[in-house]
Amino acid sequence: QVQLVESGGGLVQPGGSLTLSCTASGVSLSRYPGSWYRQAPGKGRELVAIVGSTADSTVYADSVMGRFTISIDYAKHAVNLQMTTLKFEATAVYFCNVKVFTPKWDDYWGQGTQVTVSS
Repeated sequence: QVQLVESGGGLVQPGGSLTLSCTASGVSLSRYPGSWYRQAPGKGRELVAIVGSTADSTVYADSVMGRFTISIDYAKHAVNLQMTTLKFEATAVYFCNVKVFTPKWDDYWGQGTQVTVSS
């Protein structure tokens, strides 16, 4: 029943901005944490940012601190990732994740959206 769909990826110039959106169905974003991961070519999947279910706590990777902002749009059932001052290193497939406890932790993933930073 849980489905996550990422959108908003694309081609952007260095220093530019993009906002990614993860639309969730079958799960309440007011109860479970959401996060964004990314995987660059030849590299493992890395955590980018986490937002708590109440949206009052966030965690960011050091590489994006101060430039990326994760948030929840409860009305649209979405976890957003606002990215600014994009660098070449941000080129990757970005994946949305929601962790659900029922009573063990289960992870749900979207299909990913490609972000390419190029001049």
